[in-house]
Amino acid sequence: MQAKPVSQSQVVMSYRVLPQDTNPAGNIHGGVILKHIDSAAGVVAARHCRTNVVTASIDSMSFLEPIFVGELVTFMASPNFVGTSSMEIGVRVEAENLLTGHVRHTATAYLTYVSLDEARNPVPIPKLIMETEEQKRRHEEACLRRKARLEARKRGKKSKND
Repeated sequence: MQAKPVSQSQVVMSYRVLPQDTNPAGNIHGGVILKHIDSAAGVVAARHCRTNVVTASIDSMSFLEPIFVGELVTFMASPNFVGTSSMEIGVRVEAENLLTGHVRHTATAYLTYVSLDEARNPVPIPKLIMETEEQKRRHEEACLRRKARLEARKRGKKSKND
């Protein structure tokens, strides 16, 4: 299996916020943002693996600023880390006021996906080739997050058995 560069799997998706996407305060519902984040990240995972993929976890989700009706929301998703059959995808969310052109960073998320075969068993996936310093930095940060997740999982298993 040949390794793939980050650029072959990245995706940018945009969506214009409509009134039905919002809460009574006029902000987009968090669930609408989560749906689009999961969709963008899922495309990245499928592009990288060229298999069926499933969301294993949303490891981190930070809502930074509200997004309003009429704004263009852009989801920039990229693979940060690849393991044996799972991978971390990072998604940056930006909102653009189409009248002024002002763009704001509004949310960030990290998700883990697992690659599956036809029988729904995990399968190996291509390694990841970092092409830029930014990608290398994101990979190093993803390795730290993965280590923390694995340690937390280990602690959780120990406390259940106590």
